[in-house]
Amino acid sequence: MAPLLLWLLLQADLLSPHGEKATVLIFTRTDCPISNRYAPEIQRLYRKYSAERVNFRLVYPERDLSEEAMQQHRREYGYPMPALLDPAHAYVSRAHARTTPEAAVFANGQLVYHGRIDDRYIDLTRAKQQADKHDLEEALSAVLAGKSPAIHETRAIGCAIEDLE
Repeated sequence: MAPLLLWLLLQADLLSPHGEKATVLIFTRTDCPISNRYAPEIQRLYRKYSAERVNFRLVYPERDLSEEAMQQHRREYGYPMPALLDPAHAYVSRAHARTTPEAAVFANGQLVYHGRIDDRYIDLTRAKQQADKHDLEEALSAVLAGKSPAIHETRAIGCAIEDLE
């Protein structure tokens, strides 16, 4: 089977419903300080919502990242959820992701939210002590309540996902 076709089948399989209420893709980079600072919040959300049948995946869109380096990053930052490499940006495209960290929520195979995790970062150089708005958590709460998130897209602040050349 051609590699692109296999990749698309795997992508469709992960984002297709299999009894979970939602699938959350968290786009991260090993070299992004803002992504790395979000590790505790991502872990908290995973612990809270994975018990509610929400499927989480870390997605690494770095072109040349090895499986070994990805696993090392997961261990270093204490990520308990599964992760995958996305060097061809199949998940990046499907989620319309542009930045790390950025979240995408799929319900019933459809993208219902993508953007920031919360509003802690004002810009690349300024962060608040704590977030006032928890966009990802609000989107997940809506989906679990059988509703569409009130906000479908927000602008994430962080490191750019490099375009493929």
